Amino acid sequence: MIKRQFDNELQELKVKLLEMATLTETAIRNSVNALLNKNENMAGVIIENDREIDKMELLIDELCIDLLVRRQPLAIDFRLITMGLKFNSELERIADLAVNISERVIDISHNPEILLYTEIKKFSLLAIDMLKNAIDSFVHGDVALAERVICSDQEANNYRDSIQKELVENYLYKNRPESRSALSLFLVAQHLERICDHVTYIAEDVIYFMTARVVKHNRDSIYNK
Repeated sequence: MIKRQFDNELQELKVKLLEMATLTETAIRNSVNALLNKNENMAGVIIENDREIDKMELLIDELCIDLLVRRQPLAIDFRLITMGLKFNSELERIADLAVNISERVIDISHNPEILLYTEIKKFSLLAIDMLKNAIDSFVHGDVALAERVICSDQEANNYRDSIQKELVENYLYKNRPESRSALSLFLVAQHLERICDHVTYIAEDVIYFMTARVVKHNRDSIYNK
């Protein structure tokens, strides 16, 4: 009976984590759509909805801590709960970055437009795809998919560097009228790259959860496969 109750509680934790992941993925998608369409109203909704994500984060933290204290789990169950805490934290940080992007939307809407949205869109699609794959790797225990996410992080870095270089050389350095919008997009690129970083941390935790293998400071073992 006790084992069955514990299994039910672990399943509840997984469900809550997936709800949190869905809210976070939606926040990213909507923030990027708001940016591409210069939609201030949508950006405002994302900022307001972040309160619900914060509440969900606290709920999941409490659930994880309660399970650790009451059940004192061993081995893989312990790893699942501790991963739940880290997964939850990374998702909340990703959602905060979606809010940051939304705040840039409000700024861009009142300043001259610049033509770099195609690259921003490609970058955002990569970030969303990485998050989706990281979540799927957790749901299905797919180590290979988690490794793919980690390998994609370099592409994210390349997007950030390319976009920011273009903005600095063609707008910020020349102090053009569009410089304020350029600065906002410079920050958007930074936010997207940080999203990809947090997603990569999730993938690293999935690998640890499934294999007990630590890859955080040894990504070469994945890159060189």
